[in-house]
Amino acid sequence: MSTRTYRDAVDCLNSLQSNAATLEAVRASGGRLSEFAIPEMVEYLERIGYSTTDLNALNVIHITGTKGKGSTSAFTNSILREAAPQWKVGLYTSPHLVAVRERIRVNGQPLSEEDFTKYFFEVWDALETNAERKLPSTTVLPGYFRFVTLMAYHAFLQMKVDATILEVGVGGMYDSTNIVPKPVVTGVTALGIDHVAVLGNTLRDIAWQKGGIYKEGVPALTVNQPPDGMEVLEQRAQELKASSFTVIPPLLPGLSSVKLGLAGSHQLQNASLATHLAHELLAAKGIIPRESELLSPPVVRGLQNARWPGRCQTVKDPKHPVTWYLDGAHTLESLDCCMQWYASPGTGLTSAPETDPETELPESGLLLSLARRWRIPGWIVPVKPSRVLIFNCTSGRAGPSFLGAVLAKVAAQLQLHGRETESAATFFDQVIFCANVTYADGGFKGDLTTKAIPESDLAELKTQQQLASAWQELAPDFPSERIHVLPSIEHAVKIVRTSGATQVLVTGSLHLVGGVIEVAGLSDVAL
Repeated sequence: MSTRTYRDAVDCLNSLQSNAATLEAVRASGGRLSEFAIPEMVEYLERIGYSTTDLNALNVIHITGTKGKGSTSAFTNSILREAAPQWKVGLYTSPHLVAVRERIRVNGQPLSEEDFTKYFFEVWDALETNAERKLPSTTVLPGYFRFVTLMAYHAFLQMKVDATILEVGVGGMYDSTNIVPKPVVTGVTALGIDHVAVLGNTLRDIAWQKGGIYKEGVPALTVNQPPDGMEVLEQRAQELKASSFTVIPPLLPGLSSVKLGLAGSHQLQNASLATHLAHELLAAKGIIPRESELLSPPVVRGLQNARWPGRCQTVKDPKHPVTWYLDGAHTLESLDCCMQWYASPGTGLTSAPETDPETELPESGLLLSLARRWRIPGWIVPVKPSRVLIFNCTSGRAGPSFLGAVLAKVAAQLQLHGRETESAATFFDQVIFCANVTYADGGFKGDLTTKAIPESDLAELKTQQQLASAWQELAPDFPSERIHVLPSIEHAVKIVRTSGATQVLVTGSLHLVGGVIEVAGLSDVAL
């Protein structure tokens, strides 16, 4: 290529994606790519001109967990930027929503297209030039995630960041991010059965993987965990010779009065962990005294200003009378949190409007129906929003459990908030199960291209059909004409905009959320 562009970089990167069969093999291994995963990653790092000890200069906070690791990373990033405004703070996360550049951020901003292209081809060329390999299992070029991780290391080192938050991609022990010899501090968010885990994996197995990020001489932190998980994490901290093992309380004193930048009650635990992680690094680098208060004014500002698109996010459509509720929940635990957030007053549940005591209306009955029909002046009538659910997940086989969890949580929330007259089965007016394909012509936005969907599945919409069948079984009274199986995100957005919907919940997949942001033109307000 005589002139290398950002599009060229994205196309080259997409050529490194694993296909559906390879990903299925990874899932079958419970996230363990191979016993050579870490040695291979070290070899790739050396081939682009670095040793693992060079990574210690990044002053890493390493974060893993089953749920909440992205939000915890976002809180930690925001706190560091408020507490040390003179610093350059690097943030590496996955996956991205709309542009792959989002995975590598400095001071909150994704790499520019120009910088991404520059660093991408520096790594690409170095790997192709230095093709001699030590291990027979090491390929000339690594897979997609490994390559972006190498690129993040390279970019952060070249840009001389002062601190780095590294979010684990999959698992922990064998993850590509787990080659930093001496991070400043490590943390584990809430544990559950990981979405990549195979049947038979226990919480102890998951905890063993996640605890693999603990390091000798480095503080090991975790939030409260189920007993099995906690026992294994403590054992891992001892085995790996962490300098300390600390269980962070779920709610710091005073935290409940802070309006967090990320919505959802589950974020309190993530904010608590992030506060301790940031405190450890700031104290280690002499920015604050170790005995200083945890919720200092800069920390509070950081928690308030934290942003993490696509996670319990409310977005007003700039051109249409629709409010989008975006959450990339893709495990049973995260879907529970998602529905607790959405099916609450002020979010998906409209609060009963204030009325004059003399004209207050009952929640049901003839008087209410007449008032709605005739729009009697002075009578303010509660109006149920038109709600649409757009959902997808990696496997239709998960449909009954995932969608069952959604409906069960809606039912619980309706009861909790005194909405017994509403039914979980009719909470949504329409449900849409669509493939993660971006456009109606079957094409993907370059950054959203995926080879992870089996071609036969995509052609037959097998996953979406299985989800629709599961919904019909779980909610047999739901009108079948309001259940849509669609081949693309563009098809889904078109239905939303022609149906008169006022609220749309998009969940089940971060890739789906990113596609909706792209197709619905929400990037300027959502990202």
